[in-house]
Amino acid sequence: MSGVRLLVGTRKGAFVLTADGTRKDWTIDGPFFGGWEIYHLKGSPAEPDRIWASQSTGWFGQLVQRSDDGGRTWSPVGNEFAYDGVPGTHQWYDGTPHPWEFARVWHFEPSSSDPDTVFAGVEDAALFKSVDGGKSWQELSGLREHGSGPHWQPGAGGMCTHTVLLDPDGGPRMFVAISAAGVFRSDDDGTTWRPANKGLRSAQLPDEDREVGHCVHHLARHPSAPDTIFMQKHWDVMRSDDGGDSWTEVSGDLPTDFGFAIDVHSHEPETVYVVPIKSDSEHYPPEGKLRVYRSRTGGNEWEALTNGLPQSDCYVNVLRDAMAIDSLDSCGVYFGTTGGQVYASSDAGDTWTALARDLPAVCSVEVQTLP
Repeated sequence: MSGVRLLVGTRKGAFVLTADGTRKDWTIDGPFFGGWEIYHLKGSPAEPDRIWASQSTGWFGQLVQRSDDGGRTWSPVGNEFAYDGVPGTHQWYDGTPHPWEFARVWHFEPSSSDPDTVFAGVEDAALFKSVDGGKSWQELSGLREHGSGPHWQPGAGGMCTHTVLLDPDGGPRMFVAISAAGVFRSDDDGTTWRPANKGLRSAQLPDEDREVGHCVHHLARHPSAPDTIFMQKHWDVMRSDDGGDSWTEVSGDLPTDFGFAIDVHSHEPETVYVVPIKSDSEHYPPEGKLRVYRSRTGGNEWEALTNGLPQSDCYVNVLRDAMAIDSLDSCGVYFGTTGGQVYASSDAGDTWTALARDLPAVCSVEVQTLP
C-alpha cells in the first residue's frame, strides 16, 4: 500500500508526518533544527528519500540542509550562494536604490527526473540551480538582470522568488513568481526571461496595469495542462490559459479575493483550492471562520469547505507554500496555519481533520506519495 509523507516547515523547526495509504493514523517526527525558521521543505520526485530544507535565523543566516533517508538525518550542503554578473541595485520601498542581497531560500524545486538537480528561489529575487546535489549553486542571472530588475520592490515579506514551475515534460520552459515584481517566463532553461503579467491589475501601483511590479503570492497548475496556470495575487484570483501570455480574473463569488495559498486537484485540472483571508492588513479568515474554497470549474464558481474546520473565533493565516495535495486516488488536501495547526482531508476537501494543533507557526507544507 502507498504511504504519505507530509513535510512541514515552521518558525521553530521542521516536522515530518507519515501515514500509510489509508491516511488515518499519523506519526509526527521532529522538531528537526529546533528553534530555526524552516521556510521550505521539498522532496525529490526522482528520489523520494532526498529532501531539501531551507534553514534560517536572523542570528546565523541561511543554511541548506539535505536528507537522503526521508528526513531521519540531515547534513548541510553547498551553502555558497553568490549573485553573478554585474553588481546592481533594485528599488527599495521609498524608491531609492538598494544593493542586491542574499537573505534566505524561500523555495526549493527539485527536478522530476534527476535527484541531483534542484532549483532554489531566494531573497533578494534570484533563482539558483544545482546539478551536483546541492554541493554548488549557480545563479540563473538572466532573471535578476532582466531590464526591469532595478524597478522591482520588496513585498511585505521581502523581495522573494517564491514559486518555481518547471516544465512537467522536462522541456526548457519554466516560470517563476516574485513578490513584488510579478511572473516571469523562460523558454530556454532559464537563460533569458520575459515578464508574463498581461491582464494583471494592481491598484496599489501608480500605473495599475504596468508590465512589472505586481505582488503575485503563488502559482499552481496541473501537469496535464501546463498552459493553464492559476494565481493567487495580493488581490484577485487569476488564471492563464496561454502559458502566462494573458491573465483573467476568476475570483467570482469568493467572500474576499485576498489570500496566499492556491493549489490544484491532482486528478482534476479544473478543480482549484484557495483560502481567502480578510484583507492585506487583516491576515485572518473573514468572520473568524476558517474556510477552504473549492472551484470545480476552474474559477468564478466557488464552494466553501468547512466540515471539520473551526467556524468561530479563528484568526490564523495560511501562507503561500502552506498547502499541498497528494496523488492518491481519493485526492488528499493538506494545509498548515500560523496558529500551528495542520489540517488534512482525504476526500478532496469534503471533510477535514487536524493532524496537529500545537506546532509552531507553519511556513510550508509539502506532501509526498510514497511507493
